[in-house]
Amino acid sequence: MSSRWTPWLVLLCSMAACGGGGGAVCTTDDQCASHFCRADGTCGPAGMADAAGSGDAAMPDAPSGVCVPNHDGMIARGELPMAPGVMATFRIATNATWNTAGHSNNDGSRTWDLSGQLANDADTPVTLGTPQGAWWAADYPGASYSAVLASGSDLQGVFKLDGTQLVLLGVVSPSGGATKTELTYDPPAKILAIPFKAGDTWTSTSTVTGYLNGGFGGSYTEKYDSSVDQVGTMTTPYGMFPVLRIATNLTRTSGLATLLTKRTFAWSAECFGTVASVSSQDNSTSTEFSDDAEVRRLAP
Repeated sequence: MSSRWTPWLVLLCSMAACGGGGGAVCTTDDQCASHFCRADGTCGPAGMADAAGSGDAAMPDAPSGVCVPNHDGMIARGELPMAPGVMATFRIATNATWNTAGHSNNDGSRTWDLSGQLANDADTPVTLGTPQGAWWAADYPGASYSAVLASGSDLQGVFKLDGTQLVLLGVVSPSGGATKTELTYDPPAKILAIPFKAGDTWTSTSTVTGYLNGGFGGSYTEKYDSSVDQVGTMTTPYGMFPVLRIATNLTRTSGLATLLTKRTFAWSAECFGTVASVSSQDNSTSTEFSDDAEVRRLAP
């Protein structure tokens, strides 16, 4: 079983949250009537701060309008801008060298900087797909959106998002037919517990069955163990964000044999979702690592 498409957390910033917006130029929140200075140095619209104060009320299941971070140390459903058609640009590097540990601060937080250039960097527009009209839609009822899982692969994860969790329902190829890939997770793999804050943990174990490149893909097990293990700031080419870091360990097994282990970090910010993520090489045993299979971060 190839690990090129190994599922990892796929969250995107909304155009409303990430777009230039044309607001007044700012460097700090208190320079804006809305008390929200976006990462691109422009003020968010006045009157939005109160709407976002409760988190969940700021953005419905089909996000629209502007979400404003309330900096409460928790990321709620309304602060996760994920829906079909949402698009963002990520700067992606493969087989890069960057240390996930970052810099430790005196207050216990950490600082990470991914604003610089890495080997093999490429800016890639990423768009969440709609289940409507997709060849696989009838087999994954209730799906919210699809997303390409990793650079160098066209396989897509099929996700379901509600007020309590984000789960992975399956993995599919762009088209059906004799060479299709269509794998189903039973039960769905839990990618996020919602809302989440520092110290939260969640886990799931799924049996994966179906077709891979047109042939029977066998039956194997994937276990996801996740924790919000660090708090701090992440600097990307787009800007600097207060973030929660989510560490996820994937273990793929068949019977008593371990087929694959993989560790992924995702740095998530209120109203932007994941602003950066880094995945380890296959079967790495390090808690923190610098030999990275893939690094992606939000870019202008």
